[in-house]
Amino acid sequence: MDLGIAGRKAIVCASSRGLGRACATRLSEAGVEVVVNGLDPKRLEATAADIRKQTGGKVIAVAANVATKEGQDALFAACPEPDILIANNAGPPFRDFRELDRQKMIDGVIGNMIVPVELLQRAIDPMIKKKFGRIVNITSGSVKMPISGLDLSSGARAGLTAFLAGIARTVAQHNVTINFMLPGPFDTDRLRSNHEMTAKKQGITLDEALKHRMATIPARRLGQADEFGATCAFLCSSHAGYITGQNILLDGGVFPGAF
Repeated sequence: MDLGIAGRKAIVCASSRGLGRACATRLSEAGVEVVVNGLDPKRLEATAADIRKQTGGKVIAVAANVATKEGQDALFAACPEPDILIANNAGPPFRDFRELDRQKMIDGVIGNMIVPVELLQRAIDPMIKKKFGRIVNITSGSVKMPISGLDLSSGARAGLTAFLAGIARTVAQHNVTINFMLPGPFDTDRLRSNHEMTAKKQGITLDEALKHRMATIPARRLGQADEFGATCAFLCSSHAGYITGQNILLDGGVFPGAF
């Protein structure tokens, strides 16, 4: 399917690996000029080179911390008026809520709620003026089904969801959409790192921990980053202008709800 976005420009935050990289790759395949972003310059440049080789597209690498004003300035210097914004950022690590002091909670809210709002504030008016904009926030399946130990991440991302839900309705008339992608168990470095901790606590191997996890998923497998990226690209397409303010859950059927 032609997504109808060739020649558009996108900023994809935290995209040197994992789900962000998959989104950047799929957008590049659709003909979008992509700014990729990460903290590790070497890994980021390798990612940009791989995507260019795979898609033949224009890919700009901006090594910066998206949680800082300087990092955001660098992204928007590379792409002053993005047509597409993929807001993504690492979440707080697994931690018992009793271990969260005020500063840890503030940092979590900044990283997973305030930063996406700041990025949107900078991107949205040019989108409105051009009558085209696609904003996708990568949050977490834990927004709908909280996970013990990820309470801070769940709370901050749920706050972002509520904050932007109303805004999405105010800009829809301008062909600007704001949606949320809620990944469940995807085969990423972050998931494997979390399961390494679980395996160590339980005295089992990583493979055993992953098998136990997959047994709890109706699809009986982990999600693949590429299928996440494909869904993201569709939400950014010209065909998705009537989808806004929605939480798209990709979890292999884990959430046991009809709605």
